[in-house]
Amino acid sequence: MKVLMFGWEFPPHISGGLGTASYGLTKGLSRIKDVDVTFVVPKAYGDEDQRSVKLLGAGDIQITKRKINLKNFSKAMDYLEVKSNIVPYVDPEDFWRLSKKEVSGSYKFIQVNSEGKISFSGKYGPDLLTEIANYSVVASIIAEESEFDLIHAHDWLAYPAGIAAKEVSGKPLVIHVHATDFDRSGGKVNPDVYAIEKKGMDIADLIITVSNLTRDTVINKYHINPAKVFTVYNAVEPLNEIEKAKYKKGTDEKIVTFLGRITFQKGPEYFILAASKILQKLDNVRFVMAGSGDMMNKMILMTARLGITNKFNFTGFLKGDDVYEMLRLSDVYIMPSVTEPFGISPLEALQSNVPVIISNQSGVAEILTHAIKTDFWDIDAIADSIYGILKYPALTKMFKNYGKKEVDELSWENSALKVKEVYEKALSLN
Repeated sequence: MKVLMFGWEFPPHISGGLGTASYGLTKGLSRIKDVDVTFVVPKAYGDEDQRSVKLLGAGDIQITKRKINLKNFSKAMDYLEVKSNIVPYVDPEDFWRLSKKEVSGSYKFIQVNSEGKISFSGKYGPDLLTEIANYSVVASIIAEESEFDLIHAHDWLAYPAGIAAKEVSGKPLVIHVHATDFDRSGGKVNPDVYAIEKKGMDIADLIITVSNLTRDTVINKYHINPAKVFTVYNAVEPLNEIEKAKYKKGTDEKIVTFLGRITFQKGPEYFILAASKILQKLDNVRFVMAGSGDMMNKMILMTARLGITNKFNFTGFLKGDDVYEMLRLSDVYIMPSVTEPFGISPLEALQSNVPVIISNQSGVAEILTHAIKTDFWDIDAIADSIYGILKYPALTKMFKNYGKKEVDELSWENSALKVKEVYEKALSLN
């Protein structure tokens, strides 16, 4: 079974759980004998681990003198590279308007570089929607010129690419919902993003969600037939011996860690409010907020207002070995997410022998037994949980031992086998 898979990021060039999950799943699929994956990203850097997957960068595909037909967008365009008078575009509407413009009375065009390729940043910047539209253009070319049995698109950024590939090839499309805009926005949904998500879900043959929490959102908020939606939980990669090494933290203080994007979705303010309560009872504690995001400055000011800045460290975004080093230095890990489709970081923490406190509003709470679960808004419960773990060694030992055993039984290969079942079902529908 040959799978053409579209994503947006791939380690080591990641900004969060999407890239980690995509990488873990492709590694799991690579261990299944009859599954072969080609993974496409907008921009490939050349230093990605390709031992388990063939990686293809959309920015490396020459698009000159090609024909593309995107019926599902009600757009059709023939275009040649135009070496002069290239008009830049800033959003999808301008993109389609300019691509319809006639050149010399017969040709239509889009912006390409001197090599006849579309340049991608592969980031999440102000031109994101434009890059998503461009990605779908290149996806149709890749699909037209590749041999594969099925298309798999990860998250909304790649849905248009998956749709374009389906339109060109006629092959079944499976989309993977790692999060929805209801999760990211706290309910203030961006209509453009919602429209992309909705179109992807409507056109997909089958849908994979990372938790039943997300499955319910897809069914109820996007009005999708439940028979079309399947939950496959994420997993975690086994640690190698180097990652298992003990780190010296250089302090006698207990360390309580928040590790994730500092955004509304992750509930960083609840972490700080709980920290303030703990510091009224315990002095030998240090709190670490590891990550970056649009609420970071606000959270720094919040610690200052509460008078606890001297007990806080803000590390910025961590990835790779730095994540595991931070976890190894921690005595407690907290994920107080307001809404969390899954949440891989608690699995990484348990893997590192760190007790975890997670919100009931997270998908990972569906599969973890040996973790403390509270409502994200219940500051007293979060503070009590931290206090209990820090003050009672027997409680800490229990969560460490059983939590580690529990997470070690989760594997990407098992998740991949469930994904393969969805593939087979999608193929049987066509």
